[in-house]
Amino acid sequence: MRALSVSPLGFGASPLGNLYRPVSEADARAAIEEALARGIRYFDTAPFYGHGLSEARMGRALAGRPRASFTVSTKVGRLILADDSRREMADGFAIRGSRAVFDYSREGVQRSFESSLARLGIDYIDILYLHDIGRMTHGERHAEVLRTTLDEALPAMAALRDSGAVGAIGLGVNEQDICLEVLPRFELDCIMLAGRYTLLEQRNAMELMAQAATRGIPVIVAGPYNSGLLAGAAGPGETYNYAPVDESTRGHVRSIYEECAAEGIDVGAAALQFPLAHPAVACVVAGMRTAAEVSSAVKRMEARISPTLWYRMRRRGLVDAKAVLPQ
Repeated sequence: MRALSVSPLGFGASPLGNLYRPVSEADARAAIEEALARGIRYFDTAPFYGHGLSEARMGRALAGRPRASFTVSTKVGRLILADDSRREMADGFAIRGSRAVFDYSREGVQRSFESSLARLGIDYIDILYLHDIGRMTHGERHAEVLRTTLDEALPAMAALRDSGAVGAIGLGVNEQDICLEVLPRFELDCIMLAGRYTLLEQRNAMELMAQAATRGIPVIVAGPYNSGLLAGAAGPGETYNYAPVDESTRGHVRSIYEECAAEGIDVGAAALQFPLAHPAVACVVAGMRTAAEVSSAVKRMEARISPTLWYRMRRRGLVDAKAVLPQ
């Protein structure tokens, strides 16, 4: 098992790919520079994020800095192709002229990896994740994708790791079930799990978290705000799992806001700090698009939170009875 060098708070760079709306080059650079200045050393991106734009912006902002001073993760599993359609948005990103296609073949992994190196302008990747496998994404094609994953994608990634081109390999997914399927069948160094072990929900991650702790596999928790639902200081957001939030979930979130308000705590601070209490969790990665968002996230990580908050939430059934509470 490879050791990971990640800061407790990681920089999620999907917004720098113009997620939902454009981000200027100046704002993207300022966000990364602010992160470095505030002690963030782990930066996560993917070819899918803006169809290469996020990687390219990260590469330009990190250029010239000592390579050992930061950790970069990116992903394989999609290839970015030219597309002459004139649509304003592609896959939720405000971009034109490209499309993303799934490719978990050995050749696809190699092509994606080489393209990422070129966009990032670096000669090795610290952590390489296999992106978005699982039934949630692929539906009826799940069995076929899993076969290709085990026969081609993961062996190709392991070969890159063994060659020294990659430091560690893992899965970057939004569901625990696929992790539970892969863990007994292929040696992974880490897992990035988005949106499932958060202040809002833990039930659909508990088995994975227990196995990861037993196996000594670090979990990087991404999406701690659950698609923006827990991001606002004044009240809940409008989206959950990248879609309009349902009323049942909205009611649950309102209760979380009530408990935080009673303790004088910013919900965003609670959302960032809660996952780190679990012994399997190595890092929390939050999406950031501006220097102000970076500063806010750092402030939230440093906020003092009384243990009383967590016990209040547990008494109301707002966090799972088996979840590890911060002390």
